Amino acid sequence: MGHFEGFDVAGFWDDSAYALKEYVEEAPPSRESIEALEDELGGYRLPGSYVALMTAHNGGTPARTCFPMPEATSWAEDYIEITGIRGIGRTRPQSLGGEFGSLFWIDMWEYPDIGVYFADMPSAGHDMLALDYRACGSHGEPTVVHVDQENDFAITPVAENFEAFVRGLVDESVYDTSEQDRLDALATVRDGSFSPVLLRAFREVADVLPDADRRMRALAEAVVHDKGFFALHADARSMLMYDYLFWLFTGFNRVDSFERYLRTPPQSERSYTLPDYELMIAFGLDPEQYGFRTGGYAPGFLEEWWNSRTASGRIAETAGGYRFTEAAVTALLDELATAAGQGG
Repeated sequence: MGHFEGFDVAGFWDDSAYALKEYVEEAPPSRESIEALEDELGGYRLPGSYVALMTAHNGGTPARTCFPMPEATSWAEDYIEITGIRGIGRTRPQSLGGEFGSLFWIDMWEYPDIGVYFADMPSAGHDMLALDYRACGSHGEPTVVHVDQENDFAITPVAENFEAFVRGLVDESVYDTSEQDRLDALATVRDGSFSPVLLRAFREVADVLPDADRRMRALAEAVVHDKGFFALHADARSMLMYDYLFWLFTGFNRVDSFERYLRTPPQSERSYTLPDYELMIAFGLDPEQYGFRTGGYAPGFLEEWWNSRTASGRIAETAGGYRFTEAAVTALLDELATAAGQGG
């Protein structure tokens, strides 16, 4: 069909263990499976170039992950970066029809239904790339756009079509800002002002942990030294941070469910006097109000932490809501002391 002529398809992919587990379908898509998935995704016909690339290698993480942008986005001034491209199938979590496929972002995160969300970014869901069918109709040739959840789902053009996008990807070394990112992250965790929720929490636990603020900065600094940036995922230090934040939160708040802990119910007005996880460290009511924050988070990682802690009995349901057991608190304080020593 003339798609990707002269293009090194085999050299395009980086088949890491993570990619094979999360993205790469074991078989190329059949015509029947393509049509069934197109119907499931809202009747959008996938571009011929997309089908051609997935027929050769059905989903994965590219070796080149950056795309030059003529205008700034929330990601960077002059480029965007992707984590992977979704395969045509349902057996992998990140496939188009998988657990975290295109419909997940529309149904669960309320991304606008403009087409097919085919690529994710390192922001853990806070911006995405989509095949945009608004101008061409469901059977036309879609453009590629960037959709920014953090900016009221602002849509920015990226490429005229999918093949142009793939051919335009460049190596991350072109935009290597890792050292500056690390320095900026260290400044955030060492000097950034704490949210009102954390400030109150530190006061509430002062009799048990008088240097609670220093322990928070030390643990966050250890996270930055591990990763080069300030973000929480499913690694050991992130899990410890989730533990610490939960213990601080329950010092002056009742937690009746994971959902309530994560975020105040939609019908309630957001307020620091009615706090939740998001207002501790992820976001602020005013983005400039305090500096110590990750700027985003992935609910799935936090839910994984919650399930592991409740299953192990470290978090128990009591008359006062869900709380850490005394043994869990003792273990937490010991781990924080260790982290403080390493971070210092």
